[in-house]
Amino acid sequence: MNKWLVAILLSLSGVSAFAAEQAVLDRYQKSCFACHGFGANGAPKTGAVADWAPRLEKGMDTLVKHATDGFNAMPPKGLCFDCSADEFKALIEYMAAPQS
Repeated sequence: MNKWLVAILLSLSGVSAFAAEQAVLDRYQKSCFACHGFGANGAPKTGAVADWAPRLEKGMDTLVKHATDGFNAMPPKGLCFDCSADEFKALIEYMAAPQS
């Protein structure tokens, strides 16, 4: 019986991980893609590691602050007016990662 419980818990954790990834992707499509999908107004392009490298060197706290407060052509909160700091971090990590 314990093996079944472990199997169920493991499968549920996989589902929740998938749901979390899907939530980031959905939020990206609604809030970030318009600029970061194409590099509009100098925005670093999603998946362009070279675009993100110098920004990531500044540290995640700085990037989240820029997303929250605005920076250069990016307005405060970008297009994600209800994003938390953790959600901005997840979005930045997604956009900075190489895309397959």
